[in-house]
Amino acid sequence: MERMCGYSWWQLGVVFFVHWVAGDTGSKAKSCESVRQVYSTKGFNLNGVPQSEISGEHLRICPQGYTCCTSEMEENFANISKMEFDNSLRDSSLSVQGLLISQNRNFDRYFQDLLNKSEQTLVDTFPGRYGELYSQNDGKIFKDLYSELRQYYRGSGVNLEEALTEFWSHLLERVFKSQNPQVTFSYEYMDCLAKHYDQLKPFGDIPREMKLKATRAFIAARSFVQGLAAAADIVKKVTQVPMSKECTREVMKLMYCPLCRGHATTKLCDNYCLNVMQGCLANQADLDSEWRNLIESLLLVAGKFNGAAGVEYIVGTIHTKISDAIIYMQENKDLITNKVFKSCGNPKKGGKTPKVEEKRRKGKAIQEDKSTVPSMENLVLDVKATLTDIQDYWISLPNLFCNEKTIAGQGNEDKCWNGMARARYMPERMGSGLANQINNPEIDVDITKPDMTIRQQIMQLKIMTNRLRNAYNGNDVDFQDTSDDISGSGSGDGCTDSVCVKTASSGDATVVHTQTHINHNSKSSENTGNSGYVHSWNLLLLAMALMVALSARW
Repeated sequence: MERMCGYSWWQLGVVFFVHWVAGDTGSKAKSCESVRQVYSTKGFNLNGVPQSEISGEHLRICPQGYTCCTSEMEENFANISKMEFDNSLRDSSLSVQGLLISQNRNFDRYFQDLLNKSEQTLVDTFPGRYGELYSQNDGKIFKDLYSELRQYYRGSGVNLEEALTEFWSHLLERVFKSQNPQVTFSYEYMDCLAKHYDQLKPFGDIPREMKLKATRAFIAARSFVQGLAAAADIVKKVTQVPMSKECTREVMKLMYCPLCRGHATTKLCDNYCLNVMQGCLANQADLDSEWRNLIESLLLVAGKFNGAAGVEYIVGTIHTKISDAIIYMQENKDLITNKVFKSCGNPKKGGKTPKVEEKRRKGKAIQEDKSTVPSMENLVLDVKATLTDIQDYWISLPNLFCNEKTIAGQGNEDKCWNGMARARYMPERMGSGLANQINNPEIDVDITKPDMTIRQQIMQLKIMTNRLRNAYNGNDVDFQDTSDDISGSGSGDGCTDSVCVKTASSGDATVVHTQTHINHNSKSSENTGNSGYVHSWNLLLLAMALMVALSARW
C-alpha cells in the first residue's frame, strides 16, 4: 500500500512537472488569428495555416517552441523578408541616386547654358562690331574655340591651355590683317608674327588671365558634374550587392519569427535589431570614410562657383573677354604694328583698300549679363544641402530598418523581441563596419573576406576624391571614364587596397566562418531551451524514466 501510495505521488509530481514545462498548452493554446491575417495580406493561401499554436520542432530558422508557422509558412516568410529587405535598400538607394542625378543634370544644364549664351551673344554682336574680322570663314575661329571648350568640359582629351593659345594666335593674325588690309602678308611673315606674340602682348594681359581663370573654371565645372555622376553610379553598384544567406536567415528571424511565436504587436529590442543590420550591412558601412571625403571635396568645389572669380562669371563672360582683347589691340594698333614691322620687316603692299565703313568700325565693350547670378546661388545652396543630408548615408542604413516603427525604445527593454522570446536583449551593440563584426552575436561575419564589389567602389571613391581635390587647386586632371578602372581585379588574395584585411593564412587575423544554407539551424536556434518550451517531451520522457527507476526500488 505504501509502495502504491509512493508510486501515485510520483505520478502526480510528474503530471505537475509536465504541465509546468509545457505551460499546459493543451488548455491554453494561443490563437493564430493575427498570424493568419498577416499571412493572407502577403498574398498567401490560408490552407494549412494553423488556427492555434502547434509544436515547432519543424522550424529551421525561428525558435522551435510552440508556433503558428508551418515549414511552408517559414519558407514563405523567409523569401518575402528577403524581398522586403532588398526593396527597402533599393528604394533608399534610388532616392539617393535620384538626388545626385538631379543635381548633376541641374549643374550640367546650367554650365552648358552659360557657354551657349556666351557663344550666342558673340554671334549676335561681333558681326556688327568687328565686320570682316568676324565674318571671315563665317567666324570659324570663334566656333572652334567654343567647340573645344565644350569637348573639354565633357571630358575629352582636349588640352585646354593649348586650345586657348592656338585661339589667341589665330585671333592675332586675323586682327592684324584686318588692321592692315592694304598689305599682303606671306606665310613666313605670319610665322614671324606668331613667334613674337609673347613680346608683343597684342591683347594685353587678357589672354594670360583668361587662360588661368578659364582653365580653373572648366576644371572645377566638369569635375563637379562628373563627381556627382560618379557618386550616383557608386550607390547604384553597391545596391546590387546580394544579401548573404546568413543575413537572409537573420532578417527573417528579425521580421517574422516574432509573428510565428504569436507576438504580432511586439516590437524589436533596439540593440538586437541594430546588431542584425550592422552585420548584414557591414561592408556597406566601410564606404563611409571615403564617401565623406568625396562629399567634402564636392562641397569645396561647389564653393568656387559664385562671385567675381567664380565659374559662372568666368564661363558666362568669355565673349566679353574676347571683345575686350580685340578692343585693346585696336586701341594700340600703331604701337603694335610698328613693333611687328621692326621685328619682322616691312611687308609688301598690294592688299585691298579698306572700305569707309570698315575704317570707322570700332568695337565697344560688351555689357555683362548678370541676371543669372541668383540662379547659380540657389543651385549651390541646394546642392550643399543635398550633399550634407546624404553624407552619413552608408552608416545610417541600419536605421532604415531599426526605427521608431520597428523598435521598442526606452522603457520597453523587457517587452521586446530579442530573437528568441519576448524578453530583454543582453548583448551590447556592435559598431559599424566589417572589422567591428568579429564578435557580433547575431551574424557570423568573416572579416577577412570583404565584398570585392564594394572594395572596388571604395577605390573609385578615392580616385574621384583625388581628382576633385586637384580640380579645387586648379590642377588639370584626366577625367576619362573610370567606372571600370579596376573591374576584373580581385584575383589572388582578393585585396585591392590597404583597407583590405589580411587573410587567414597570415596567422594574425581571426576568421569567423559564415554559414551559407538557410535550411540548417543557426547557433542561436540551437539554444532555444531558455524559451521554456523546447524539448518539453524529452524532459517528460526523462521524468518518467526516473519515476520507473525509483518505483522499482520501492
